[in-house]
Amino acid sequence: MKTDIEIASEARLEPIEKVAKSLGIARKDLHLYGDYMAKVKPASGDGKVILVTAINPTAAGEGKTTVSIGLADAMQRIGMKVCLALREPSLGPVFGIKGGAAGGGYAQIAPMDDINLHFTGDLHAITSANNLLAAMVDSHMYFGNELGIDKVTFHRCLDMNDRALRFIRCGLKYNDRDDSFDITAASEVMAALCLSRDQGDLKRRLGNIIVGYTAAGEPVYCRQLKADEAMTILLKDAISPNLVQTLEGVPAFVHGGPFANIAHGCNSILATRTAMHYADYVVTEAGFGADLGAEKFLDIKCRAAGIKPEAVVIVATVRALKCAGGKSKETLSERDDEALRAGLGNLTKHIENITQVYSRKCIVAINRFVSDEDGEIKIIRDACAALGVDAVCTTVWGEGGKGGVELAKKIKKMCALPDKDFTYCYDLADSVEDKINAVATKIYGADGVEFEPAAKEMLAKIKGPEWSQYPVCIAKTQYSLSDDPQLLGRPSGFKIRIRDLTVRSGAEFIVALAGDILLMPGLGKAPNAMKMKIYDDGTIEGLF
Repeated sequence: MKTDIEIASEARLEPIEKVAKSLGIARKDLHLYGDYMAKVKPASGDGKVILVTAINPTAAGEGKTTVSIGLADAMQRIGMKVCLALREPSLGPVFGIKGGAAGGGYAQIAPMDDINLHFTGDLHAITSANNLLAAMVDSHMYFGNELGIDKVTFHRCLDMNDRALRFIRCGLKYNDRDDSFDITAASEVMAALCLSRDQGDLKRRLGNIIVGYTAAGEPVYCRQLKADEAMTILLKDAISPNLVQTLEGVPAFVHGGPFANIAHGCNSILATRTAMHYADYVVTEAGFGADLGAEKFLDIKCRAAGIKPEAVVIVATVRALKCAGGKSKETLSERDDEALRAGLGNLTKHIENITQVYSRKCIVAINRFVSDEDGEIKIIRDACAALGVDAVCTTVWGEGGKGGVELAKKIKKMCALPDKDFTYCYDLADSVEDKINAVATKIYGADGVEFEPAAKEMLAKIKGPEWSQYPVCIAKTQYSLSDDPQLLGRPSGFKIRIRDLTVRSGAEFIVALAGDILLMPGLGKAPNAMKMKIYDDGTIEGLF
């Protein structure tokens, strides 16, 4: 069996100008980054959006990005005009535990090495803009603190996992304080860029970032430091979507990279809207399980972008469901119907959320492995059928678009069916407490929410007409529907613990920190960085 690297190296990519031309993109609207990558002038259209999400991730892996890419390839094979709209990888996971985010096998976006590494420099630009603002905050305080900043709440960031930066002392010779770094993917600048409609909207959002509070509790904004113009200048190229392609030549807009467990987990509105302009169908994905990425896509991004998904695909594997049911990673190839049925609760909960809470058409994509038995597949299909949802096997890793044709045909039929009214989990007019409680009880299946003292203190501040209208972005573990990563499957009898809240008025949402989630991941004992190798010809091993 060929490796991902061997498959990628054998692929014959089209020049990116040719890919762009196939969509009708003029050369003047391209900014080339070599032969196979380009920035594209943003556009806006009304193509149909298909959202790909998944069950809660497990040690077994689910292959959501691979299925997204393979589905787009399959849709092209059956004559549908389709584009992909995906997030950019972060260097944190690339060198940490999760690895790259360019798909795998015969369902990849390319050039994989460049996409997984520095790409077109977007995340570097976001990091620089973020840290410019942080530096200007400290400089302002050093030169007299005219704005009266008493408490700094804006953090520096880095696009790398580094647990040593979670808790630091900052400004040891002046303004000495406890501080921390966030990973770039969790930064407010990243969220602001991904939720902006154009450059003017980005500048407005950057100007609205709260950097701290006065002694009287009044917020101090980025625009008061006059940092928003310079930050926008740093992001003048990063705001434009990036165009690459799949191994089968499907155009892919890859732009923005917020995490779904600690941010809103969706690619940029500009990239999605641009893909909707040039294609009849857009396949996009949201990070981690449907309780995180899909919830935030539907409750945050869809509101900001004025879009709705025509259909939702939930990716699952037999192995991952058995893992969710308590089976050890080392024995997942063994048949264990009891563990499979125990793990199915996780999948059925996500199906219920999509069809009942959001009123979206839904289909399950079983990312099939060679070790999966027909009897195991039947158990999954029967459970989905009981909820009125089809479950289709895909083999896109080994077969590319050919392995996703049945799924693509089902999607085409679903998109032609009458659509229900799109419903949200909560109304923006609801109180912040009620919004958080709605997500916890409706989406996670919790019995309720417990607010710790710091969160209660912030709730008292978030009573004004502006902030109280924001959606909520709950940061919690990706491994469980609860805030406890050890509670797998479909837990019950739990409450969500909110330890703190942060107003992100640039992103225009309120972050609620649940459980022990942190905004800066750490490296594992044996991270991917230790397993990588670069050869004399420049080939890199271990980026997946």
